[in-house]
Amino acid sequence: MDQESIVYGIIKDVPSAPEHDGEKRRMVNSGALLDLPQTLDVNSPFLCGDMFTLPGLDVFSGSYHTQLIHFGASYRAVEYEWERWMQKFEELLGQMYWVSATVHLETELSGKHTFHWEPISRGCHIPNSGDLRVKCEWEREAAFMK
Repeated sequence: MDQESIVYGIIKDVPSAPEHDGEKRRMVNSGALLDLPQTLDVNSPFLCGDMFTLPGLDVFSGSYHTQLIHFGASYRAVEYEWERWMQKFEELLGQMYWVSATVHLETELSGKHTFHWEPISRGCHIPNSGDLRVKCEWEREAAFMK
């Protein structure tokens, strides 16, 4: 049987009051997601629109003050191309407004990894600013032998 990898997470925008530019930021974020190919294929094996939720622009569609974009996909051993997956994800983040992004990678052989992105400036990431950094935590379950 092939090795399966599960990738899922969340991109979170800064909470905004109605008088702020929240709607503009949400439209920019939605546009970045809509620019992705619809499905995974040979030309786009890492990210696609189908793996992301696209919350609405108002409080009645799941975006009270904070826009939350959830995503998830199942891959065949994506950990062997993880640097390329992260590069594509960071390219997407580079086009969006956000305050944090978290990715969970669950693998059969390498355990669980959690990657967390924050803007370097400690505020909100502005599209095309290059202002991001990532931290990784690794968890591996192993049997204890006496």
